[in-house]
Amino acid sequence: MTRRREYPRGVWRRRPQVAAAIVAALALLAACGDDSVEGPPPAAPDRLRLTSAAFEPGGSIPVRFTCDGDDVSPPLEWSRVPESARSLALLMEDPDAPGGTFVHWTLFGVAPTSTGLEEGEVPAEAREGENSFGETGYSGPCPPEGDEPHRYVFVLYALRSAPELDAGASPEEVRDAVADRALVRGRLTGRFGR
Repeated sequence: MTRRREYPRGVWRRRPQVAAAIVAALALLAACGDDSVEGPPPAAPDRLRLTSAAFEPGGSIPVRFTCDGDDVSPPLEWSRVPESARSLALLMEDPDAPGGTFVHWTLFGVAPTSTGLEEGEVPAEAREGENSFGETGYSGPCPPEGDEPHRYVFVLYALRSAPELDAGASPEEVRDAVADRALVRGRLTGRFGR
């Protein structure tokens, strides 16, 4: 006769809940990626003007531009780019992410004569880096449900030379290249919570 293992009453009824908790934890780790960066974006004098027709500075980012919507980049406009600029670069980061600053988008090699981006636009001459999700390109705001709204900081840089980076460059590589070349910058912050 095979002896049956005894378990305390109710253990088997809790197994689906335990399994669901483990799956949720693994999904959260996968969603957070492993490419968070430390500290604020590269410093430079704040002289560029950066705005969006989609949201006011400090205002709520519409769902359309987030993981709960169409996940497309918002329209952006800028001005006051110095004549000495040879290239522009854009970072979009979430400094409120629990594992460090979470990079949602890096775009570099943008023409210094440009004055903005349409919704979802990536200029033909530009390249996108990898974000903290491990994907190349834009991935919109997607904070954990129940968190206070996170801040999403768009930072546009005028650079003295174009970064010598390939598409898919890591967030750290883009930040380092920007830090070495930054003349001036402009910032725009939006908020989003779920």
